[in-house]
Amino acid sequence: MSILNFDALCGKEPTMNSTGQQGGDPETVDVIARPPFLFLGCLVLGFVLDRMLPLPLSLPESAVPRWTAGGVLIILGVAIFAAGARNFSRAATPVPSTRPVRTLVTTGIHGWSRNPIYIGMFLIYGSIGIAAPSPWILILTLPLAITIRYGVVAREEAYLERRFGDAYRDYKTRVRRWM
Repeated sequence: MSILNFDALCGKEPTMNSTGQQGGDPETVDVIARPPFLFLGCLVLGFVLDRMLPLPLSLPESAVPRWTAGGVLIILGVAIFAAGARNFSRAATPVPSTRPVRTLVTTGIHGWSRNPIYIGMFLIYGSIGIAAPSPWILILTLPLAITIRYGVVAREEAYLERRFGDAYRDYKTRVRRWM
């Protein structure tokens, strides 16, 4: 696995905090909100809007195609999400953006996309909108994508560029943000 350890770049030994975990640089990403909460918030809002402001749009009445498509997309989304999280875990770097990143992960699924965890979340989110069926959840995908892109991903990218410098800029030129 190709990884770049921040402490190694700085010529420092990792420090340990009182709980025995690696500590050191307390800098974290300043995202507008934790991404799982953004996705969950849009799901809840979509279901509420479906009840309060039903749209004349309709998805196929038959549940079998909806549940089949939704199920396949959920499985794909969970697999992509899990692969991204597993990649971080193997590199001993945290998934939540509220904790300092220790390692730049550039291989595995991260060699295909810089944001596989968010791709997985979007697939799961969209599949719920299809299976439910919820036109509002599907409509809210666009504002959610804009929020994730500018309120989360842009801030994460700026943080990673400050943290890893040229190594991250090189990674950005080789691997696409989404697909």
